Amino acid sequence: MKEVNWLGDIVISLPALKAIRRALPDAHLSVLVKEEFASFFDGAGWVDEVIGYRVSRGPRGLVDRGLIIEGIRNRKHDLAVLFPNSFESALWAVLGGVTSRAGFARDMRGLLLTHRTTPSAEVMRAHQVHYYLEMLRETLGIEGDADDYALDVHEPHRINVRQWLAERRRRPHGRLFVLAPAAAYGPAKEWPADHYAALIDLLDIHEGAECVLAGAPAERAKCEQIAAASKSGAIVGAGEQNIGELIALLSIADGFAGNDSGCMHLAGALGIPTVGIFGSTSPARTAPLGRRSKVIYRQIECSPCLARTCRYGHYRCLTEIGAEEVARSLEQLADWPIIDELA
Repeated sequence: MKEVNWLGDIVISLPALKAIRRALPDAHLSVLVKEEFASFFDGAGWVDEVIGYRVSRGPRGLVDRGLIIEGIRNRKHDLAVLFPNSFESALWAVLGGVTSRAGFARDMRGLLLTHRTTPSAEVMRAHQVHYYLEMLRETLGIEGDADDYALDVHEPHRINVRQWLAERRRRPHGRLFVLAPAAAYGPAKEWPADHYAALIDLLDIHEGAECVLAGAPAERAKCEQIAAASKSGAIVGAGEQNIGELIALLSIADGFAGNDSGCMHLAGALGIPTVGIFGSTSPARTAPLGRRSKVIYRQIECSPCLARTCRYGHYRCLTEIGAEEVARSLEQLADWPIIDELA
């Protein structure tokens, strides 16, 4: 059993999960994941079971936690590999009767783990993909490959997404870009909305390209505002796809640009031209995986602050990145010109 929390974490932990599969080829491999992310594994035939869970707020949350623990106990798992650092994830494994529990001894949970280690100073400075791989190596002796991050696309999702696009596209034979203008962490990770509108227009006037604005249901209003602010408009997809369908959408796109977000990590791992725009966070830790990925990062005097909002209110690390630079970066990653007419 493996437990993960956030979309970006799922992508970055894939090399470790695949290492577990290779090391234990005959084991029943279950993945415990928040239910909104469960469709991530729809195309992953090498995962035996995906256990989606939810934890509601208030008294209902106690019931939800009880159901999670009961589900773990009923499956009689022998080993839990805990990728989140939370105390609660380890407690669930203990109460669920899992005999062996591996993870980093953080959040005061060391005594709950049977196989534990602490992260080295080197791995805390390296990309997060190595964080998970070090934990596996030091606790279970399992070696992994940081480049083993390829995503599985569920073909029925791809068929559905193609139909969804066919009903909305103005230029069905033009190029298609996916943009992700929001980030769950907060505005210090979000490139300004007017910059996204400008990028949409730049991509529209070259090669007949169209843009899809992707995101969660709560991000739809922001996407609609950006589409309305652009001269050429865009297809608003936020809230209309689950994660499996979002993977399928990205897999048929010609490129991606967006904030440091789960969507960015999906695009990079799929191997499409991917431009990640970084603000408060550090690309050294969470840059997109993939050889066709590029990060744009303004490391000003206060970067990286890792804050949700700018303590100075200027957001210069983001506002100083122009739409032309993002479009040019997409051009460099692809094998065709996008903005050859720009000075």
